[in-house]
Amino acid sequence: MYRALFVMVAALFMVNTAYASESNLMKTSQTLFKPLPTSAPPLAGNPASPVKVKLGKMLYFDPRLSASQLISCNTCHNVGLAGGDLQETSTGHNWQKGPRNAPTVLNAAFNVAQFWDGRAKDLAEQAKGPVQASVEMNNTPERVVATLQSIPEYRELFSKAFPGEKNPVTFDNTAKAIEVFEATLITPAPFDHYLNGDAKALSKTELAGLQLYIDKGCATCHAGTNIGGSGYYPFGLVEKPGAEVMPPGDHGRFQVTKTASDEYVFRAPSLRNVGLTAPYFHSGKVWTLKGAVALMGTSQLGIDLNEKDTELLIAFLGSLDGKQPMVEYPLLPPNSDTTPRPILK
Repeated sequence: MYRALFVMVAALFMVNTAYASESNLMKTSQTLFKPLPTSAPPLAGNPASPVKVKLGKMLYFDPRLSASQLISCNTCHNVGLAGGDLQETSTGHNWQKGPRNAPTVLNAAFNVAQFWDGRAKDLAEQAKGPVQASVEMNNTPERVVATLQSIPEYRELFSKAFPGEKNPVTFDNTAKAIEVFEATLITPAPFDHYLNGDAKALSKTELAGLQLYIDKGCATCHAGTNIGGSGYYPFGLVEKPGAEVMPPGDHGRFQVTKTASDEYVFRAPSLRNVGLTAPYFHSGKVWTLKGAVALMGTSQLGIDLNEKDTELLIAFLGSLDGKQPMVEYPLLPPNSDTTPRPILK
C-alpha cells in the first residue's frame, strides 16, 4: 500500500516538475521572441491599400523593371522557393554573379534594415538597389519610369494607388508599391502558435531543441519577431570561418559605416524558414542546415556541438518553417508602341 502511494506521489511530483519546467520555458520564450502578427505590419509613411498591394505584386513579378526585361524581383527572391533563389550568389544582368547570397523576402518587413550590411533602412529603399545595380537588373530610375509610363494599365493603377498625386508614376512610388506587397509575405509557423500560448504546438523534441537554443546562447543574436534580423554582429566572433565561407574582401557593415568596429559585421539573418532557404551565410557556401548549425557553434559560440545537440537544434529550427504564402502569378499588362526595348548587353 505504502509503496503504491509512494509511486503515485513521485509520479505526481514528476508531472508537476515537468509542467513547471515547460511553463517556465514558454514564459522565457515569450520574453525573448514575439509571434508574427496575423496581417501585414504597418509601414511608416507608406499606408497600404488593396490597389497598392495589387500594383506592387505586378511590379514585383514584372521583368521590365530590368534593362534586359528578363529579371524581376522574383527572379532572386522567388516566393515559390521560400523567398530565395537556391544560388550561392544570384545571377544578374548578362550572367554576372552578385557578391552575396540573396536573403529571403519572406517576413523581411520585420528586419531592422535590409541587405546583409543593413544599407537600406526599409523594403522600399531596398527595392531601388537591385534595379540600379549593374550586376543585377542594370536599369536606371528614368528608364523604369519611361517603361511604366508607356503602359496605359500601369498609369491607371498608379493613379489609383497614389490618389491625388499629379505625377504618380515615379521611381519612389514604384518602390513603395513593391514594399507594400512584400510586407504581405508573412509565414506563421508552429512556433508562433506556441508563443501565443499553445503548449502542444511543439513536439517534445522541438521543445528540447528550443531549451538548448536558449541555453547555448543562440537567442542572443536570433530573437525577436523575426528570430533574427534585428541587430548586427561580427561573423567569427570566437573563431573565424575559412576564407571560402567568409571571403576576406567582403568587409560587411564596414563598407556602409566606415567604422573599424564594423569590419566583418553583418545583420543577423532571420531564422524563419531556415530549413527551406539553403545555401547559408552571406557567401552562400554552406549548403546543409547541419553544417550551418555546426559552424555557428564553433565560430559564434566557441563550442563543438555534438550530434544529439545538433539534431535537437535542427528540430527546433524546423518549427520556424511557416505556412508559405500562396501567390498567384499576376497577368502583366502589354507593352505599347512607345515602351523601351530590352537592352541585353
